[in-house]
Amino acid sequence: MHTIIAGRFDTQDQADAALAALQRAGFPRDGLVAFYLNPNGQHDLYPIGGDVEESPGAHKSGPGAAKTGGVGAAIGAVAGAAATPIIGPAGIAIGAGLGAYTGSLVGAVSNTDQTSEVDEQTGKPSAAQPEVTERMAGMFVAVRVDEQSRQRAIDTLRAAGAADVEHAEGELSGGEWRDFNPRAIVQRV
Repeated sequence: MHTIIAGRFDTQDQADAALAALQRAGFPRDGLVAFYLNPNGQHDLYPIGGDVEESPGAHKSGPGAAKTGGVGAAIGAVAGAAATPIIGPAGIAIGAGLGAYTGSLVGAVSNTDQTSEVDEQTGKPSAAQPEVTERMAGMFVAVRVDEQSRQRAIDTLRAAGAADVEHAEGELSGGEWRDFNPRAIVQRV
C-alpha cells in the first residue's frame, strides 16, 4: 500500500499543469496519474450501470404503491360506474384499471420521495442520514508520497489550483491508481 495525495481540478489544462509541477517538485512520473472522475452514480460499477445494485429509496415504494393503488382502483371504479351510461359496462373495468395504475404510481413516487436521502430544498443531507464526504466529478491528479514528501505534494497541488485535496491509501504504480474506488469516503487534507 502506498500513501496517495490527490487533487481535483476543473480542467484538463489545470491537471496537466499540476502533473508538470509535481514532476518539477521531484516526484517520479510512474508515481503520478491524471484521470477524469464521473459524477456520483455514473461510475458503471455494475453491469447495468450505476454505483449501487438497487436504489435505497426503492425499498419503501412497494407498500405505498399497493396502498394508493387500491384507493385509486376504488375511485376509478366509481368514476367508471358513473360513466357506464356513456361508454357502457366496460367503463367500470377501465376506470378501476386506470385508477389503480394512477394510484400505485402516485403512491410509489410519493413514498420514495419521503425517504429521500437529501433535503431537496437545501441540498443537504437529512437529519436521519450522516454527512458523507464524496468525491465530486472532475479531473484528478494523484501522486504517490512518503512521509517526507507528503506536505510538498499537498502544497504543489494547492498551488496548481486543486479545488479539493485528499489523502488515501492504495496502489499507485506505473502511472495508474490500480485500486481506486470512486465511492470510498474522502479524507480531505
